[in-house]
Amino acid sequence: MLIVANILGTIIDIYSWILIIYILMSWVPSVQDSSVGQLFARVCEPFLSPFRRIIPPIGGVIDISPIVAFLVLKLATRGIYQIAFLLG
Repeated sequence: MLIVANILGTIIDIYSWILIIYILMSWVPSVQDSSVGQLFARVCEPFLSPFRRIIPPIGGVIDISPIVAFLVLKLATRGIYQIAFLLG
């Protein structure tokens, strides 16, 4: 069970890095409009959009929803490891 938890934890870590890259790409519109940017958008937006619906941008400009998304990913990782340790 711990092997499965490690694999899922690694997948979540990789996805977290993809989110970081996507967020940094949003600062450069020409990169975000590229084919790589569109690929990252297809991977990241389905996860980020529920947070964006719940948490409005501060001052209409600063989007803090990725911070909450990272917290959710971190909590999911901890939960996966807790379940793995409980199940042995």
